[in-house]
Amino acid sequence: MEPAGPEPSLYTVKALLILDSLGQRLLAKYYDGTFPTAKEQAAFERSIFSKTHREGGEIACLEGLTVVYRSSVDLFFYVVGGCQENELMLSAVLACLLDTLGHLLRKEVEKRWLLDNMEGTFLVVDEIVDRGVILESDPQQVIQRLSLRAPEPAAYGFVLFDYLTGSSERRDVGDAGGRE
Repeated sequence: MEPAGPEPSLYTVKALLILDSLGQRLLAKYYDGTFPTAKEQAAFERSIFSKTHREGGEIACLEGLTVVYRSSVDLFFYVVGGCQENELMLSAVLACLLDTLGHLLRKEVEKRWLLDNMEGTFLVVDEIVDRGVILESDPQQVIQRLSLRAPEPAAYGFVLFDYLTGSSERRDVGDAGGRE
């Protein structure tokens, strides 16, 4: 007896995209040969943006692919999978990406903050999806792996000690210069 559908695969994500409000690429990771050239990738990005930037939905089927997307301020986030992929898994990846970036940036995800923290964005994407395989969909686990916890403020005594130590070093340097 033959299976009714295609073989299950771990390679569920074909692409992960972040576009700005004009449809320009800020980040794009393509995980298979669906769009092998930069020209085909740019055409796909224009197509996907033109069909989704005004719609209120979160899921679309374009060019035989399942696309899960969401907007945040002036950015559009896309997770692209095959036509038979589970939309809930793709949505979980998208939610994980947005929640993790929100924690990383400590505010609403917007273009200016994303560009200032692009290296962290690449790390987040790589922790969630690797070569098309979903590694993690829990934002807390991604944050823990990347150690993106906010640094704890120093105790008042240490700040005061550092301040006093720094000022006494400056005083010593000034005194040494005066004696020569």
